[in-house]
Amino acid sequence: MAIVLDRPGVDGLSDAVGVLREWQDDGAPMQLHPGDLGWFWRFGAEATAAAVRTWSRGGQIRAVGLLDGPKLLRLTIAPDARADEDLAQQIVADVTSPERGVLMQGEAYLEAPTGALVHDLLFEHGWHTDAPWTPLRCDFTEPVKEPGVRIDAIGPEQAHVRTAVQRASFEKSTFTDERWHAMAAGLPYADALCLVAYNDHDIAVAAATVWSAGPGRPGLLEPMGVHRDHRGLGYGKAITVAAASALQKLGSSSAIVCTASSNAGGVATYRSAGFQQLPERWDRRRDD
Repeated sequence: MAIVLDRPGVDGLSDAVGVLREWQDDGAPMQLHPGDLGWFWRFGAEATAAAVRTWSRGGQIRAVGLLDGPKLLRLTIAPDARADEDLAQQIVADVTSPERGVLMQGEAYLEAPTGALVHDLLFEHGWHTDAPWTPLRCDFTEPVKEPGVRIDAIGPEQAHVRTAVQRASFEKSTFTDERWHAMAAGLPYADALCLVAYNDHDIAVAAATVWSAGPGRPGLLEPMGVHRDHRGLGYGKAITVAAASALQKLGSSSAIVCTASSNAGGVATYRSAGFQQLPERWDRRRDD
């Protein structure tokens, strides 16, 4: 049966989000999460739909990709299809042919679950190993400790607080109030929360967004940031602990996060908050 590459459109995003929820599992390698689509949704539903690609067989979605920019495809594959040669061959053919409308010509990057056959096939097409990433997981077999600072869950009336901390945490951030409201209107945000940490002077010092994939499935922490004027004081650990606690209360089986291995400070912060460092993973890169 033929494998069909598709752009789902706004009406089809619910199907993509649905399968991403189903595919999340604590025993699976780190992979594209519904929260990744949720965070991208800050650009609006139409932009999110334009960035999503699906591969289906017989009307059933077998792989989902998110174009996180014109040069990066973040891809995941149904757990029972990661060794499916026909699917892997079709995906590689589509991502290596610009006319297929997935990746542009020239430099490009692809993220896929560790161990998926698509990695081997990309090597055969001249792709290389890119810089490593470090996944981390917080196991919820025990209750998560208290963060030790005031934590507020942010609603529409406090969106400006959340966006301001984001912009103060990331130099190139374009997170505005309008984009917060667009994100909050997205399907994945129905099971998400934005959190802000305050210091003893009631100043917002750190923020995070957490995304549930449903009860009994791992939840995602993305993004987390500490205000540039309040770093080195433990607020990164505090907001991370609060994020894990929020996901535990939402029924998640664990909390997961992934950061560049070169971000030693970020890895140390997550570990200090009780996250366990997992084996590194690598994206694939095409130079031309």
